[in-house]
Amino acid sequence: MNVRRWLTPLCLGLMLFSGYELAGIFRSYHDNRTVMAEAQRLYGNAEPQPPLTEAVEPPGEPVEAPKEARTQFRALLDVNPDVVGWLRIGNTAIDYPVVQGQDNAYYLNRNYKGEESSAGSIFLDFRNDIGKAQPNTVIYGHRMKDGSMFGDLKKFLKEDFFRDNLTFQYDTLYHSYRAEIFSVYLATADLDYIQTGFGSEQEYATFLQGLQERSLYKTDTVLGVEDRILTLSTCDYTLDPAKGRLIIHAKLIEQVRPANP
Repeated sequence: MNVRRWLTPLCLGLMLFSGYELAGIFRSYHDNRTVMAEAQRLYGNAEPQPPLTEAVEPPGEPVEAPKEARTQFRALLDVNPDVVGWLRIGNTAIDYPVVQGQDNAYYLNRNYKGEESSAGSIFLDFRNDIGKAQPNTVIYGHRMKDGSMFGDLKKFLKEDFFRDNLTFQYDTLYHSYRAEIFSVYLATADLDYIQTGFGSEQEYATFLQGLQERSLYKTDTVLGVEDRILTLSTCDYTLDPAKGRLIIHAKLIEQVRPANP
């Protein structure tokens, strides 16, 4: 009888606490969706642009970026000057602004407006520079349980989805790219897949070969040392509950708008 007296209120207290915690989680999901919808409206309200075409010549040596950001980013930059791009992947929820901080910790728990958020942001590695043609551009995001942020990257672990969605769009303040996926795999944070600079062409060639060999599925994508790649990284708990990662690599193909006749 005495056991029942303290067991009942204990169970009730645990239920109330669990309910409170769940409510907080669902509220954070809702808040994140609301903020991302706002960003999508700001980005979508730009004046329509002519369709993009693939650049005729491959990019050469790094050049100075244009002095002004493209029109579609201006409203977002008014909200936060840390916005550096936009990432859109078809048949996923990924349609988000990309921000960049002074390190790789600031936007882990802040949204694109700089406000505290458990979902964090989709953010560019602080070592990358969108104004330069670097070999490996690295973007991070949380794998949220509601499928938001980089949660949908897990879809690429299924071969049918991988084969049907090999390209996506990546835009920076100054340039547009078609990204052609050539590798997807699981690893741990101990693997140096986020290397952004290389001492020689041979080192970079070896790096690229390793990424292709590591992929769960093979593609026909041809890579050379003149090519630039985009790396998407998020957490995964298959190999390690703390250091596990899901990684996607894509070849960047610059796109341009046709000149006015």
